[in-house]
Amino acid sequence: MRLVFGLVLMFGLALAGFAVWMVQGYVSTAQSEVARERADRLKMGEVVEVFVVKKNLAYGDPLTKDSVALVYFPKKSLPENAFTTEEALFPGDYVKPRYVLRPMEKLEVILPVKVTEPGQDAGLTARLTKGFRAFAIKVDVSSGVSGFVQPGDAVDIYWTGQANRNQGDVTQLIESTIQVIAIDQETNSDRGLSGTVARTVTVEATPEQVARLAQAQATGRLALSLVGRNDETVAGGIEVDSAALLGISAEAPVEVQQDRICTVRTRRGSEVLEIPIPCTN
Repeated sequence: MRLVFGLVLMFGLALAGFAVWMVQGYVSTAQSEVARERADRLKMGEVVEVFVVKKNLAYGDPLTKDSVALVYFPKKSLPENAFTTEEALFPGDYVKPRYVLRPMEKLEVILPVKVTEPGQDAGLTARLTKGFRAFAIKVDVSSGVSGFVQPGDAVDIYWTGQANRNQGDVTQLIESTIQVIAIDQETNSDRGLSGTVARTVTVEATPEQVARLAQAQATGRLALSLVGRNDETVAGGIEVDSAALLGISAEAPVEVQQDRICTVRTRRGSEVLEIPIPCTN
């Protein structure tokens, strides 16, 4: 009986020891996780709640309360003007809805430039900067960069025509880094590089630039040149004519020295004759 009691006691002590070891391991693991989480929070810094979209949204889609969510975001990495309160994103209890201006991916932070003002539609007028106008340029496969210009791109605009009647065709850069806001009747920048040739490219320009472009389009041909995304160079004063293209330099006029001719006039009746003679001086 004593032997059985001793065996049971030893088995109980072994189980208790094993349980203590398991608890110590769990506590150690939990402490490590808590310490790592604290370190990550310190590295991340202060976090704030910000609105993001819960699903992919395309141009023109309405922005509803069901399509957004609040998530924690590092304050130091938060984009400027991001929506952090429901009152700012949906003012007036969503009486006037907002619409998407640019395609947004799931969990993308909502910014004012990506959505319309409350009650404003997603048409072309919503994309125009204050003080600018929309101007449509007729293009084809050669003048429209083979259809690879997209809304949101920047282009240089060249004019080709006759500056005056005594001169041949001249190509000149008339506008630099002009923003494209629509292709044909599409303002969606998520068209993809399909290479479809557009018939018109609508750009954003000041009223003075619109006047220059209208005059240029009426008196010659316009061609577009695509500007790189990160290209900050400003081109200007570019003009090429046929002579400059072929490297032909204009020659100065040569003065031709003509020999002097001396004559003597004699009258024979009613007829006057001029007889050439050697000049003496």
